Amino acid sequence: MLSEEVREAVGTRRPVVALESTIIAHGLPRPGNARVALELEEAVRREGAVPATIAVLDGRPRVGLDVDQLERIANEDGIRKLGHRDLPLAVAAGASGATTVSATAQLAALAGVRVFATGGLGGVHREWTVTQDESADLSLLARTRITVVCAGVKSILDVPATLERLETLGVAVAGYGTDRFPGFYLSDSGHPVDWTLSTPEQVADVMRAQDALGTPESALVVAHPVAEAEQLDPELHARVLADALTTCAARGITGQAVTPFLLDYLVRHTSGASLRANLAAVRGNVRLAARIATAWTRE
Repeated sequence: MLSEEVREAVGTRRPVVALESTIIAHGLPRPGNARVALELEEAVRREGAVPATIAVLDGRPRVGLDVDQLERIANEDGIRKLGHRDLPLAVAAGASGATTVSATAQLAALAGVRVFATGGLGGVHREWTVTQDESADLSLLARTRITVVCAGVKSILDVPATLERLETLGVAVAGYGTDRFPGFYLSDSGHPVDWTLSTPEQVADVMRAQDALGTPESALVVAHPVAEAEQLDPELHARVLADALTTCAARGITGQAVTPFLLDYLVRHTSGASLRANLAAVRGNVRLAARIATAWTRE
């Protein structure tokens, strides 16, 4: 179900930016999460685009939420975390859930929304050779024509393995204003990218070229680093992440429990600095995504 505003914008080819809801329900503490959700939507509007926050409410996938629906996602107990594999189950069960990157990208593409802003992508997890743990984000992006503006992948993951996997899957990756792949909390993950784009118009040109070439329906990842002044201190990040990984192993935490544990550990042991860097990255990505969507909708 598209909100009236989003439906009209898509129908008249006005710029629209998809926003995930997992950061609202599961990534930020209450009560500030609802305020951030409204702030991100307002940032899209200030750039002249229409925000389309995506979630499933009472079994209905919704592209574009009103204020009451955003409040539900932010404050209602029992809101599930939905990847794209969960969507049919949630719809059939009449469940409510916040959408991850993969579910948001899929629903946005189905609704005709081409540009999506998020914080960091999922990717290949550390110790992949043992756990075979890889985010569903990657395979979904390999078969979904959408442009994702992100701050790279979460730095708790195996970044070089994730870049290799994206290459294997045929997902285009370009740094925005940089030849380095960002590391979510960090401006530079320590790894290069092969392509650099410098303006929203250049990104839009790549999107048009994707369509003109008739290439497989894969995504374009625009890796937009958080500003150096707003990143998490790299030395603090390295030290706390090493401690977090050691603690995680000592407690026998495995599988899906690893990522939330590591992210929470970083927040608590950096006195909230990692959360502030996360929000700075998301805000910057949202603004850039709105500018890209505007350039994309220009003839």
